[in-house]
Amino acid sequence: MIEANNPNLKSWVEVPEGSDFPIQNLPFGIFSTDTLSPRVGVAIGDKVLDLQNLYEGGFLANLGMSKTDFATSTLNGIINHGKASSSALRNRISELLRSDSTELTDSTFSLTCLIEMSDAKMHMPVMVGDYTDCYSSEDHARNVGKMFRDPENALLPNWKHMPVAYHGRASSIVVSGTQVKRPHGQLKLADDQPPVYGASRLLDFELEMAFITHPGKGLGEPITTYEAEDFIFGIVLFNDWSARDIQKWEYIPLGPFLGKNFASSISPWVVTLDALDPYRVSGPNQDPEVLPYLKYDGPSHYDLDLEVEIVPPNGQGKVVCRSNFKHMYWNMRQQLAHHTVNGCNIRGGDMIASGTISGPEEGSFGSMLEISWKGTKPVLMPDGSERKFIQDGDTVVMRASKGLIGFGEVSGELIPA
Repeated sequence: MIEANNPNLKSWVEVPEGSDFPIQNLPFGIFSTDTLSPRVGVAIGDKVLDLQNLYEGGFLANLGMSKTDFATSTLNGIINHGKASSSALRNRISELLRSDSTELTDSTFSLTCLIEMSDAKMHMPVMVGDYTDCYSSEDHARNVGKMFRDPENALLPNWKHMPVAYHGRASSIVVSGTQVKRPHGQLKLADDQPPVYGASRLLDFELEMAFITHPGKGLGEPITTYEAEDFIFGIVLFNDWSARDIQKWEYIPLGPFLGKNFASSISPWVVTLDALDPYRVSGPNQDPEVLPYLKYDGPSHYDLDLEVEIVPPNGQGKVVCRSNFKHMYWNMRQQLAHHTVNGCNIRGGDMIASGTISGPEEGSFGSMLEISWKGTKPVLMPDGSERKFIQDGDTVVMRASKGLIGFGEVSGELIPA
């Protein structure tokens, strides 16, 4: 086990019971305050550790990093140093925060390097160069196939042979708390009528996780499943907002476009792959047998409990989904290997999302399309209203946690077109 993950570790920083951010986590993010410019921080309890301040104090020396890696508005500088360097940085921070360490507590830095999380404004953690969205949950793919195609042959012929994906729009990925405007596009309201232009009427969320990459190999050089984790920095919660009516009319023959690229929301804290190591589990039996380049060894899925809550304006929220990241059919190693098998080069800060994470039974479906079964099973809200899809003023909140580790949350309010 990685020493920084030791469940017995304690920090001299007070960590509230049940916090998502104990010393075993130490996720990275970008924060600012009324007096501090955007910079790299690490979450510990209800505090943010200011890494720019720590570096200037000489506490992060001999790691091969410079001030510009910490006095910056993205994590890309840290990410671009590669896996060994980012792991060494996390381990060093763990050493400084442990209850038996006096390096910081014996200096004035214990007073100046910790910021109240309530005083911090969180920003987009990375500058996303390229974004790819996968379609890797069998339960989700099967549900969609049942609704829109032959229920007896719900999966398309290629689905169990490769991690299907499409390239999305990096520029419209936004940090948690950013409002999302209901998109416009072409709508086909009836099969025997021409399309019309208007605001989407079937606005949905998709419960996903997304991983962020270290710089990959050169153009033409694939990454194998056996080395894939060396190129994965960490993971965020990801809400792939979806306009189902726009998507339905446009997706043939080239796939998602305007129905997907208007907004995707991510959580501000990036939980490193190192921190998730204790929560590895085995994946499903993949039948038919995958091609050799998609084979892998050892537990490569992750047991993370997920939930989605819809909070109406000035109303009581309701959890509409409880799922788990372990339900994925294709894991991150396979997704990255497939993405690069043709020689596609991956850059530091690229983002690859999982696709909707649905479980095998009702209550674990990761989108309103499935939860309301295309609008035929409305969800009753605490205030007596119903939801088939997301309404203006609703805030969608997603959370992920397991054991000692949490991701915080990703939230977004849908506002009128």
